[in-house]
Amino acid sequence: VQLQASGGGLVRAGDSLTLSCTDRGRSFALYAGAWFRQAPEKERELVASISGFGGSTEYINSVKGRFTISRDNTRSTVYLQMDRLKPEDTAVYYCAAANTFPVRNPAYWGDGTLVTVSS
Repeated sequence: VQLQASGGGLVRAGDSLTLSCTDRGRSFALYAGAWFRQAPEKERELVASISGFGGSTEYINSVKGRFTISRDNTRSTVYLQMDRLKPEDTAVYYCAAANTFPVRNPAYWGDGTLVTVSS
């Protein structure tokens, strides 16, 4: 598993952004997928996760109704659609692959992608 995240950037509050996480090893379908984030001086937190076949998802309360996690196993990619972004969503976002769902301890991590939301 070789995860590569992309899609971060600088946006304004209320804007949308979509993050992508692709497994260059093309085995992502065997794992649950997840997005974590880490804001400055804060601990990393699990934002959203999705089961291997995409039938189940989980979100932290602060993003419910605004973020949507999905996956395309034919592309070995997990997405995070982020709508109505808020300044408090500013963080480095990391994708991960886990052996079990719900996700607790990922087995693989991708590089982070920075999301900055200006007010």
